[in-house]
Amino acid sequence: MEHQSKHRKVAYIINEPENEQELNLDDKNLSALPEEIGGQKNLKSLSLYKNHLTELPASIWQLTNLEVLNVADNKFSSLPEEIGNLTNLRMLDLGHNDLIELPQSLGKLRSLKFLYASNNHLTSVPASLENLQELIYLNITDNQLSSLPENIGKLTRLIELRLYNNQLETLPSAIGELINLRELHVMNNQLTSIPESIGKLKHLKKLMLQANAIESLPDSLEGATDLTDLNLRYNKLTNFPETIGALKNLRFLDLRANHLSSLPSSMSNLKSLEKLDLRWNRFESAPDWFLSLEERGCIIYT
Repeated sequence: MEHQSKHRKVAYIINEPENEQELNLDDKNLSALPEEIGGQKNLKSLSLYKNHLTELPASIWQLTNLEVLNVADNKFSSLPEEIGNLTNLRMLDLGHNDLIELPQSLGKLRSLKFLYASNNHLTSVPASLENLQELIYLNITDNQLSSLPENIGKLTRLIELRLYNNQLETLPSAIGELINLRELHVMNNQLTSIPESIGKLKHLKKLMLQANAIESLPDSLEGATDLTDLNLRYNKLTNFPETIGALKNLRFLDLRANHLSSLPSSMSNLKSLEKLDLRWNRFESAPDWFLSLEERGCIIYT
């Protein structure tokens, strides 16, 4: 009886919406949706966040005017290829489900700007994502990715890429083709190095690499001249490139818990540096140029 009552209530909300373009069914304890939902042809935004859904009615894939679809925090283990019918989607949130793969048809969503697929069980991403030429934000954190396809470099409008809490051992050299990237978050993976192409990211501001196994950085990093935040704590660095001194906009540099015993004198040229954290390394004494940084107002923790 309770299930039938809930179903009738949801059917009423669907058939008598307060707003013909927006339907919010967040946190309604739903385990299923009625087929009638496909009748709302004018819907532009559908949110089903935080329910108990394991599948969606086939009629949903007829809602071709949808621009926003949020199915995060449900119990989906798969999604049908018909999701590719929703070609007007601008935002798709698939996070916090039980997905083991993403449909190839996601590549048909050529208007997509925001894609969230965090906290699933993904081991790879479909090659078809290269078609998402409008994408500016991609979040695939908290999955089981061990690699990324080279064609990720085709996403040239990407501004923010979040990949932390995976099992990535390398980053493809094509990462350097993401010419509009501002933020790259790859902490808590299994990286041992960073590709030379990182230096092509002229607009990169935040590079978050903490909790990996990185042993050295490429000299080419000097090319990332807009960089303001560089986090490398909990890695295995034994040296630091002399070219670091070229990063004139760097404000925060975290090198905690590495294997460093010395630093390049070029770091005295980091005129914008506000905080340098060197704790838990192997320094025996502080270099003379620390004083010039501190005189400019930089806080140094050793």
